[in-house]
Amino acid sequence: MRRTDREITDRKKMLAILSACDCCRLGLLDGNGAYIVPLNFGYEEVDGELYLYFHSAENGKKIDLVKAQKTAAFEMDRKHQLVEGESACAYSYLYQSIMGNGVIQLINDHEEKLHALKVFMSHYATKDEWAFQEEQVKKVAIIKMKVTDWSCKEH
Repeated sequence: MRRTDREITDRKKMLAILSACDCCRLGLLDGNGAYIVPLNFGYEEVDGELYLYFHSAENGKKIDLVKAQKTAAFEMDRKHQLVEGESACAYSYLYQSIMGNGVIQLINDHEEKLHALKVFMSHYATKDEWAFQEEQVKKVAIIKMKVTDWSCKEH
């Protein structure tokens, strides 16, 4: 990272920023270059490992790309604020951002899909208990990413 003065290395603060984000952009490789898709997500830490979960329709370009590769990149950001200045070069922008990479896979196991959906819902809602209709669970695709590296930056 070029601006190490803006790097956040405290894991608690990194997780707090991640928790406050509401959109994660998943970067996949396509034959024509990068394919970046904004997604809702859930996350959990298990034995010091960070996992991200995404849900999707069962078919489409994103699912085809996930099936074709083992790794992906991700990015999320928040707290955007323009800082005005007297001149163009004095303008700045405040933000918090996270970038990283991980190993991805589609989850097919019914119980693991249910777990992922609960993790996903806990990120966006305060309610603890959720019931999911069997047909909906069968039809949803769950993408799981084991994060292998990530960094956090704030200005």
